[in-house]
Amino acid sequence: MTESQTFSIASIPGDGIGGEVVAAGLRVLDTIAKQSEGTVEFEVTEYPWSSEYYLKNGRYIPEGGLEELEKHDAIYFGAVGSADVPDHTSLWGLRLAITQPFDQWANIRPVTFLPGVESPLRKADDTELDWIVVRENSEGEYAGMGGRNLSGRGPGNEVALQTSLHTEKGCERIIRFAFDIARTRDVKKVSSVTKSNAQQYGMVLWDEVFVRVAQDYPDVETESVLVDAMSAKFVLHPEQLSVVVASNLHADILSDLGSALAGSLGLAASANLNPERRFPSMFEPVHGSAPDIAGQGISNPIGAISSAALMLDQFGLTAEADRVRRAIENATGAGILPRDLGGESNTVEMTEAIVAQLEAIHAEGLAAV
Repeated sequence: MTESQTFSIASIPGDGIGGEVVAAGLRVLDTIAKQSEGTVEFEVTEYPWSSEYYLKNGRYIPEGGLEELEKHDAIYFGAVGSADVPDHTSLWGLRLAITQPFDQWANIRPVTFLPGVESPLRKADDTELDWIVVRENSEGEYAGMGGRNLSGRGPGNEVALQTSLHTEKGCERIIRFAFDIARTRDVKKVSSVTKSNAQQYGMVLWDEVFVRVAQDYPDVETESVLVDAMSAKFVLHPEQLSVVVASNLHADILSDLGSALAGSLGLAASANLNPERRFPSMFEPVHGSAPDIAGQGISNPIGAISSAALMLDQFGLTAEADRVRRAIENATGAGILPRDLGGESNTVEMTEAIVAQLEAIHAEGLAAV
């Protein structure tokens, strides 16, 4: 008899469409649990931390909130961002307030081209494209170091400093993480991205660490590319990409570009990982709170459902994660698409189409036994 596994998930729907897409992902996880016939269970605890919560309470996360999150196996995050709260306040108040103290230093963002989804790239029509952006998630340009000074000297005299932090250890651990991922892929290649010609300290340190670490992976092809040239490569030569590793800012921008090239930011999944598993990791779609469509029930749930698949990977449920990804591919390949991809399906309809494919895959597996 297979031993039962129970995974504890902290759900933080957050703002805007966050609640809609998190509900979609949990619907898929519930299907996975039912198909396991009791061998896999998910216990979900929802936390109402949002911009609305902030406006009522003066903070996004209550006292003791992080200690509460730490009890769970994973965090499933929707989105944060509201017209009523400055973006830097909401980001630092909720998302970064979790990723930084939990040392979720590795962020992975797959760029996936789904069947039936039209890409603005002509190469996507006849070339197999698939790459992963690995983002340093704890320091770099988002370290939060700096300040604003001299405002007392009068209008026009204030000075703002935003300092990037690059440590040798921080560079090495994310670069090694990227190489380890590359070794699991068909195309074993790591592309390192910096702007070391103009940023002669932090980015040069990154370059030097990359060269040193690469010596430990002679089986993996490497290249170092400036971020502006890499932006062009995403568009002109995406077939040359497998694993792209970059600093916090550069990888953030490049991953959004990759998702747009795949068809929509609504497709983009991500995982904020603490690889040592000292803290829970957090899984979230990249698209943000999308206040312009919130409450209309038309948001694209694919990014959130794909993020749930990454969470299953983290739980060691790789076969289940692969089934979810296959179900998404089967649904889009059958022409079932959400509004942002030119289809007619609303959030619930798209989710149910993926669930139906998941059930068909499960039945197919049972028939093959």
